[in-house]
Amino acid sequence: SEQRQLQQSDCQNALMKKVFDTHMLFLQINQSAAALKHVFAALRLFVGKFPSAFFQGQADLCGSLCYEILKCCNHRSRSTQTEASALLYFFMRKNFEFNKQKSIVRSHLQLIKAVSQLIADAGIGGSRFQHSLAIINNFANGDKQMKNVNFPAEVKDLTKRIRTVLMATAQMKEHEKDPEMLVDLQYSLANSYASTPELRRTWLESMAKIHARNGDLSEAAMCYIHIAALIAEYLKRKGLFSMGWPAFLSITPNIK
Repeated sequence: SEQRQLQQSDCQNALMKKVFDTHMLFLQINQSAAALKHVFAALRLFVGKFPSAFFQGQADLCGSLCYEILKCCNHRSRSTQTEASALLYFFMRKNFEFNKQKSIVRSHLQLIKAVSQLIADAGIGGSRFQHSLAIINNFANGDKQMKNVNFPAEVKDLTKRIRTVLMATAQMKEHEKDPEMLVDLQYSLANSYASTPELRRTWLESMAKIHARNGDLSEAAMCYIHIAALIAEYLKRKGLFSMGWPAFLSITPNIK
């Protein structure tokens, strides 16, 4: 009956959140490499049994899990790094299967967001983390069952984008005293996500905050207008708003 309760409302319920948070605690409190091995095995079972908790409805469970696994990809123990990378690969594969072998948009998005958070929280990006990205790519190359579908290419695209974010962040650190160079870097990062509106919006919001901090309010406003236009265009394609981005042309021709 507990399993039935967990599956209520497509796994979007309070009991599921409690069970998930308990699993997360094991990753948030320091554990031995031996204990973590069992935690990763339990998480594999959990994701396998309740995929809709992660790949449907609200994205908060997916985001939290991505954050904690990525943190383990930066672990000082090589075996933990390998286990975490294997779990992350399994998680993306499940996302692909859940989406009827179409894409891994949700885990891609949440992983990039988690990387952006972890750069600030845990300073990831060194050789340990790069090693984990290489392991994930190797899994994608060697997965015979996924040979004839788009999944390995999607995994490679994601790891490439993570490296781009890490590289851009390192450059941003170098140029933190040069606001114009900083914003140029953020703008190119936002543009690299032209096909993923949610991430483009994340980076545009980040740019707006830098502009506002520097007192460049018209530039900050321009970022927010671009965000509004992105959302308008998305709503138009969903058939929920008739005008799309041209609704903002009267404010600025830049919106094109």
